[in-house]
Amino acid sequence: MSADNELQTFIEGHVAVVAPLSRECYLAEWEMQTTSSPASKDHVAKLRERLTKVYANPEEYAFLVGLNGEAFADTLLARQHLLLRNAYAGSQMAPEVIDEMIALEVGIEDTFNNFRAVVRGEELSDNALDETLLLSDDPVLRRETWESSQAVGGAVSERVLQLVRLRNREARRLGFTDYYAMSLELQELDAVRLFVLLDDLHLQSEPLWHVYKAELDAQLAAKFQTTPASLRPWHFHSKFFQEPGPGKADLDRFFADKDLEKITSEFFNAIGLPTDDLLKISDLYERPGKCQHAFCINIDRAGDVRVLCNNRPNERWMSTTLHEFGHAVYDKFLDPSLPYLLREPAHIMTTEAIAQFMGRLTKNADWLAAYAGVAPDDAARIASTARHEVRDYLLVFMRWCFVMAHFERELYRDPEQDLNSLWWTLKAKYQGLIPPEGRNAPDWAAKIHLATAPVYYHNYLLGEMVASQLLQHITSAVLEGEPASALVTSPKVGAYLEAELFRPGAILPWEEWLQRATHAPLDPAHFVGQLHSL
Repeated sequence: MSADNELQTFIEGHVAVVAPLSRECYLAEWEMQTTSSPASKDHVAKLRERLTKVYANPEEYAFLVGLNGEAFADTLLARQHLLLRNAYAGSQMAPEVIDEMIALEVGIEDTFNNFRAVVRGEELSDNALDETLLLSDDPVLRRETWESSQAVGGAVSERVLQLVRLRNREARRLGFTDYYAMSLELQELDAVRLFVLLDDLHLQSEPLWHVYKAELDAQLAAKFQTTPASLRPWHFHSKFFQEPGPGKADLDRFFADKDLEKITSEFFNAIGLPTDDLLKISDLYERPGKCQHAFCINIDRAGDVRVLCNNRPNERWMSTTLHEFGHAVYDKFLDPSLPYLLREPAHIMTTEAIAQFMGRLTKNADWLAAYAGVAPDDAARIASTARHEVRDYLLVFMRWCFVMAHFERELYRDPEQDLNSLWWTLKAKYQGLIPPEGRNAPDWAAKIHLATAPVYYHNYLLGEMVASQLLQHITSAVLEGEPASALVTSPKVGAYLEAELFRPGAILPWEEWLQRATHAPLDPAHFVGQLHSL
């Protein structure tokens, strides 16, 4: 039997097991994230264990390793072979280890879903915490709110460290330096190249960052009647300083009485990527027991794509909704004729790129005029200010990504080091934040990604770079000769995204995908240039 036939037979058997099991697992995940019921938590744990154990099968892994990846005549089979081998490689663990890891992960998720910070005797949702840090002029209340928001870190930190140690132990047993190095390799990313890129972006953005941060510090010091040197984390506008505060354009006012679902539908319909079917099956508003974050989940790779949000009528949640439905249209418009294993985005960063491309549009004057009811004259008047808000967002988010990437690499390099101090050392270096005097708490563990989406955060920043490159290509090539407003109103945009980015799925490695879509390799100059031009 040829290598192609051997692998095709294996894939058919594998998909017959994995496809229905994955669907069942994702449905259970959806129930857990939307209800936090104890039964759904147990169900998710059992299904994750079953699914992971499929990939832990040592005989099947040995079969995949034994096949010569260069011997396949069919390029789609060769690609599936590599993806399968990587998936199996990271799961070669004993059944009891898998059970322990997943129990920890599900338990931590459940803690986050049910956590409500207590401020002055009142339990507050994440939305309520965010609004206080965004709007309150009371520094004492801000401090109490910020400290309460970090309390979840203390509730999960020991379990997160258990997970890190387990992940490291298994990665080292498999021959990797640590779990971080293993995850990057299995994501088809080169660790050295990644951190050279991050360091280069750090250096290139330093002048812009220092000007922005000095201006922000001066504004906050004046607002709170103190000095820049006296500013502390609670004076800034979000729990982790991962996004800037309200800009001069005051974009929230344009959404205070708006239906975010209706706007989402109108926009995606206009560019030729309708979402009405996805909106109907999504869960978009906050309630007790529900996950307080936002995500998109592809239940079955066959059209059941759902979004979870906790919407309120403001610009942040409008942007988040566009972001998540950016993920959703990517999943929806994958070519249904592709093999099951290739019916997913080319890479984590590529789906993040589409989501971030969409999420930026709430700061685009043409988009505001077309969908938020902003009068054209008003939109033109705020255009420059809104562009500066994009720049500020990218600067702040980039620096936050530096913190997360460097911290997580160090976390897996040595989880026994003083992580509480390391967290604030990195936040001081990259964000210019001064830690609270005498604070020694696991604030790092308050970021859910470290536990439940490990070795992921760098993909957000890579996605922003890809989004900038896509923007340049769409405006200069796809929409050549058309008015600027075509970016947010033309079906040509959706047709390009569907044909060149979504339908190919995972048939190519991400770098080839990007080369094909934009006729250029990844070039951070587009991202840096956008920072300087806004």
